[in-house]
Amino acid sequence: MKNVIVTGVSKGLGLAIAQRIADLPEYRLIGMSRSIGDYGALVEAHPERVEHRVFDAGDIDAIAGHVREITQEHGKIYGLVNNAGMGLDGVLATQHASDIEKVLKVNLEAPITLCKYAARSMLAAREGRIINISSIIASTGFHGLAAYAASKAGLEGLTRSLSREVGKMGITVNCVAPGYMETEMTEGIDQHKMASIRRRAPLGLARPDDVAGAVIYLLGPDGARISGSVITVDGGSTA
Repeated sequence: MKNVIVTGVSKGLGLAIAQRIADLPEYRLIGMSRSIGDYGALVEAHPERVEHRVFDAGDIDAIAGHVREITQEHGKIYGLVNNAGMGLDGVLATQHASDIEKVLKVNLEAPITLCKYAARSMLAAREGRIINISSIIASTGFHGLAAYAASKAGLEGLTRSLSREVGKMGITVNCVAPGYMETEMTEGIDQHKMASIRRRAPLGLARPDDVAGAVIYLLGPDGARISGSVITVDGGSTA
Protein backbone atom coordinates (compact mmCIF):
# COMPACT_ATOMS: atom_id res chain seq x y z
CA MET A 1 0.00 0.00 0.00
CA LYS A 2 1.04 3.57 -0.66
CA ASN A 3 1.26 5.76 2.44
CA VAL A 4 -0.61 9.06 2.22
CA ILE A 5 -0.59 11.77 4.90
CA VAL A 6 -3.53 14.18 5.09
CA THR A 7 -3.60 17.00 7.62
CA GLY A 8 -6.69 18.59 9.14
CA VAL A 9 -8.93 15.52 8.78
CA SER A 10 -11.36 15.96 11.66
CA LYS A 11 -14.00 17.88 9.67
CA GLY A 12 -14.84 19.83 6.54
CA LEU A 13 -12.67 19.49 3.46
CA GLY A 14 -10.00 17.40 5.19
CA LEU A 15 -12.61 14.83 6.20
CA ALA A 16 -14.02 14.74 2.66
CA ILE A 17 -10.53 14.11 1.24
CA ALA A 18 -9.90 11.41 3.84
CA GLN A 19 -13.18 9.67 3.01
CA ARG A 20 -12.31 9.50 -0.68
CA ILE A 21 -8.81 8.16 -0.01
CA ALA A 22 -10.13 5.60 2.50
CA ASP A 23 -12.36 4.16 -0.23
CA LEU A 24 -9.30 3.23 -2.31
CA PRO A 25 -7.59 0.02 -1.13
CA GLU A 26 -4.23 0.94 -2.67
CA TYR A 27 -3.63 3.63 -0.03
CA ARG A 28 -2.80 3.58 3.66
CA LEU A 29 -4.18 6.81 5.11
CA ILE A 30 -2.45 8.59 7.97
CA GLY A 31 -4.81 11.35 9.06
CA MET A 32 -3.40 14.11 11.25
CA SER A 33 -5.37 16.67 13.26
CA ARG A 34 -5.65 18.10 16.76
CA SER A 35 -8.80 16.06 17.46
CA ILE A 36 -10.16 12.99 15.74
CA GLY A 37 -13.72 14.28 15.21
CA ASP A 38 -15.80 12.47 12.61
CA TYR A 39 -12.62 10.95 11.16
CA GLY A 40 -12.87 8.35 13.92
CA ALA A 41 -15.57 6.56 11.93
CA LEU A 42 -13.09 5.98 9.09
CA VAL A 43 -10.54 4.50 11.50
CA GLU A 44 -13.19 2.12 12.83
CA ALA A 45 -14.33 1.16 9.32
CA HIS A 46 -10.80 0.51 7.97
CA PRO A 47 -8.56 -0.19 10.98
CA GLU A 48 -6.00 -2.05 8.87
CA ARG A 49 -5.16 0.93 6.64
CA VAL A 50 -6.58 4.11 8.21
CA GLU A 51 -5.06 5.66 11.32
CA HIS A 52 -5.09 8.95 13.21
CA ARG A 53 -2.24 10.89 14.77
CA VAL A 54 -2.66 13.92 17.00
CA PHE A 55 -1.13 16.88 15.19
CA ASP A 56 -1.05 20.62 15.83
CA ALA A 57 -0.03 22.52 12.70
CA GLY A 58 1.12 25.39 14.91
CA ASP A 59 3.80 23.22 16.52
CA ILE A 60 6.45 23.46 13.81
CA ASP A 61 9.20 21.87 15.92
CA ALA A 62 7.23 18.62 16.22
CA ILE A 63 6.78 18.05 12.47
CA ALA A 64 10.11 16.32 11.83
CA GLY A 65 9.34 13.82 14.58
CA HIS A 66 5.89 13.08 13.17
CA VAL A 67 7.27 12.30 9.73
CA ARG A 68 10.11 10.21 11.16
CA GLU A 69 7.69 8.10 13.21
CA ILE A 70 5.47 7.47 10.19
CA THR A 71 8.36 6.34 7.98
CA GLN A 72 9.79 4.14 10.71
CA GLU A 73 6.44 2.44 11.19
CA HIS A 74 5.13 2.24 7.63
CA GLY A 75 8.05 2.92 5.29
CA LYS A 76 8.29 5.49 2.52
CA ILE A 77 5.68 8.24 2.10
CA TYR A 78 3.95 8.38 -1.26
CA GLY A 79 1.51 11.24 -0.79
CA LEU A 80 1.19 14.38 1.31
CA VAL A 81 -1.97 16.51 1.32
CA ASN A 82 -1.41 19.77 3.18
CA ASN A 83 -4.99 20.61 4.05
CA ALA A 84 -4.85 21.93 7.64
CA GLY A 85 -5.47 25.65 7.66
CA MET A 86 -7.21 28.51 9.35
CA GLY A 87 -8.81 31.79 8.34
CA LEU A 88 -9.25 34.75 10.67
CA ASP A 89 -11.54 37.45 9.27
CA GLY A 90 -10.37 40.95 10.18
CA VAL A 91 -9.10 44.21 8.72
CA LEU A 92 -5.31 44.07 8.66
CA ALA A 93 -4.83 47.53 10.19
CA THR A 94 -6.53 46.42 13.39
CA GLN A 95 -5.65 42.73 13.39
CA HIS A 96 -3.61 41.55 16.34
CA ALA A 97 -0.02 40.57 15.53
CA SER A 98 -0.50 37.19 17.21
CA ASP A 99 -3.41 36.39 14.86
CA ILE A 100 -1.33 37.25 11.81
CA GLU A 101 1.51 35.07 13.09
CA LYS A 102 -0.86 32.19 13.76
CA VAL A 103 -2.35 32.27 10.25
CA LEU A 104 1.08 32.35 8.59
CA LYS A 105 2.42 29.57 10.81
CA VAL A 106 -0.50 27.18 10.28
CA ASN A 107 -1.21 27.94 6.62
CA LEU A 108 2.32 28.37 5.27
CA GLU A 109 5.18 27.48 7.62
CA ALA A 110 3.68 24.12 8.61
CA PRO A 111 3.09 22.99 4.98
CA ILE A 112 6.61 24.09 4.00
CA THR A 113 8.07 22.07 6.86
CA LEU A 114 5.94 19.02 6.11
CA CYS A 115 7.02 19.19 2.45
CA LYS A 116 10.64 19.39 3.54
CA TYR A 117 10.60 16.20 5.58
CA ALA A 118 8.10 14.17 3.53
CA ALA A 119 10.02 14.97 0.33
CA ARG A 120 13.12 13.25 1.72
CA SER A 121 11.27 9.94 1.78
CA MET A 122 9.88 10.56 -1.71
CA LEU A 123 13.29 11.47 -3.12
CA ALA A 124 14.74 8.21 -1.83
CA ALA A 125 11.88 6.28 -3.45
CA ARG A 126 11.98 8.38 -6.66
CA GLU A 127 8.22 8.89 -6.60
CA GLY A 128 5.65 10.91 -4.70
CA ARG A 129 2.73 13.31 -4.79
CA ILE A 130 2.46 16.56 -2.82
CA ILE A 131 -0.85 18.40 -2.91
CA ASN A 132 -1.25 21.74 -1.18
CA ILE A 133 -4.73 23.09 -0.51
CA SER A 134 -4.75 26.75 -1.48
CA SER A 135 -7.73 29.05 -2.10
CA ILE A 136 -9.04 31.32 -4.84
CA ILE A 137 -8.38 34.14 -2.35
CA ALA A 138 -4.67 33.77 -3.17
CA SER A 139 -5.34 35.33 -6.57
CA THR A 140 -8.59 37.28 -6.14
CA GLY A 141 -8.09 38.76 -2.68
CA PHE A 142 -10.97 39.52 -0.33
CA HIS A 143 -11.78 42.25 2.17
CA GLY A 144 -10.71 41.22 5.67
CA LEU A 145 -8.57 38.28 4.59
CA ALA A 146 -5.20 39.89 3.83
CA ALA A 147 -3.08 37.59 6.01
CA TYR A 148 -4.99 34.53 4.85
CA ALA A 149 -4.55 35.54 1.19
CA ALA A 150 -0.83 36.08 1.74
CA SER A 151 -0.45 32.63 3.28
CA LYS A 152 -2.23 30.92 0.39
CA ALA A 153 -0.35 32.90 -2.26
CA GLY A 154 2.85 31.79 -0.54
CA LEU A 155 1.66 28.19 -0.73
CA GLU A 156 1.21 28.50 -4.49
CA GLY A 157 4.70 29.97 -4.84
CA LEU A 158 6.08 27.06 -2.82
CA THR A 159 4.26 24.64 -5.10
CA ARG A 160 5.73 26.04 -8.30
CA SER A 161 9.30 26.20 -7.03
CA LEU A 162 9.27 22.83 -5.29
CA SER A 163 7.84 21.16 -8.40
CA ARG A 164 11.01 22.19 -10.23
CA GLU A 165 13.28 20.97 -7.44
CA VAL A 166 11.85 17.47 -7.18
CA GLY A 167 10.32 16.81 -10.59
CA LYS A 168 13.29 14.92 -12.03
CA MET A 169 12.92 12.42 -9.19
CA GLY A 170 9.37 11.49 -10.16
CA ILE A 171 7.62 13.70 -7.60
CA THR A 172 4.72 15.98 -8.52
CA VAL A 173 3.75 19.08 -6.52
CA ASN A 174 0.41 20.78 -7.14
CA CYS A 175 -2.21 23.01 -5.55
CA VAL A 176 -5.95 22.63 -5.42
CA ALA A 177 -7.63 26.01 -4.92
CA PRO A 178 -11.20 25.77 -3.69
CA GLY A 179 -13.62 28.65 -3.84
CA TYR A 180 -15.85 29.34 -0.89
CA MET A 181 -17.59 26.23 0.38
CA GLU A 182 -20.34 25.69 2.92
CA THR A 183 -18.01 24.56 5.71
CA GLU A 184 -17.30 25.59 9.28
CA MET A 185 -14.60 27.98 8.05
CA THR A 186 -17.19 30.13 6.26
CA GLU A 187 -19.80 30.11 9.03
CA GLY A 188 -18.31 33.22 10.64
CA ILE A 189 -18.44 35.31 7.45
CA ASP A 190 -21.06 38.07 7.36
CA GLN A 191 -24.29 36.86 5.74
CA HIS A 192 -24.31 39.73 3.23
CA LYS A 193 -20.79 38.82 2.12
CA MET A 194 -21.83 35.18 1.71
CA ALA A 195 -24.87 36.17 -0.35
CA SER A 196 -22.57 38.10 -2.70
CA ILE A 197 -20.18 35.15 -2.90
CA ARG A 198 -23.00 32.76 -3.80
CA ARG A 199 -24.24 35.05 -6.58
CA ARG A 200 -20.82 35.01 -8.26
CA ALA A 201 -20.75 31.19 -8.65
CA PRO A 202 -22.91 30.23 -11.67
CA LEU A 203 -22.67 26.53 -10.80
CA GLY A 204 -23.26 27.15 -7.12
CA LEU A 205 -20.63 26.96 -4.40
CA ALA A 206 -18.29 23.99 -4.64
CA ARG A 207 -18.83 21.14 -2.20
CA PRO A 208 -15.99 19.59 -0.21
CA ASP A 209 -16.42 16.38 -2.20
CA ASP A 210 -15.85 18.28 -5.46
CA VAL A 211 -12.49 19.47 -4.16
CA ALA A 212 -11.65 16.01 -2.81
CA GLY A 213 -12.17 14.64 -6.33
CA ALA A 214 -9.43 16.92 -7.65
CA VAL A 215 -7.09 15.67 -4.92
CA ILE A 216 -7.80 12.04 -5.84
CA TYR A 217 -7.09 12.85 -9.49
CA LEU A 218 -3.68 14.31 -8.63
CA LEU A 219 -2.83 11.36 -6.36
CA GLY A 220 -3.71 8.79 -9.00
CA PRO A 221 -2.05 7.65 -12.23
CA ASP A 222 -3.77 10.30 -14.36
CA GLY A 223 -1.94 13.00 -12.43
CA ALA A 224 1.53 11.65 -13.16
CA ARG A 225 2.45 14.39 -15.67
CA ILE A 226 0.88 17.34 -13.87
CA SER A 227 3.12 19.42 -11.64
CA GLY A 228 3.47 23.03 -10.57
CA SER A 229 -0.21 23.60 -11.35
CA VAL A 230 -3.15 25.13 -9.51
CA ILE A 231 -6.49 23.40 -10.07
CA THR A 232 -9.38 25.72 -9.24
CA VAL A 233 -12.66 24.28 -7.97
CA ASP A 234 -15.03 27.19 -7.35
CA GLY A 235 -18.29 26.69 -9.24
CA GLY A 236 -17.11 29.09 -11.93
CA SER A 237 -16.91 32.14 -9.68
CA THR A 238 -13.50 33.25 -11.00
CA ALA A 239 -14.23 32.55 -14.67
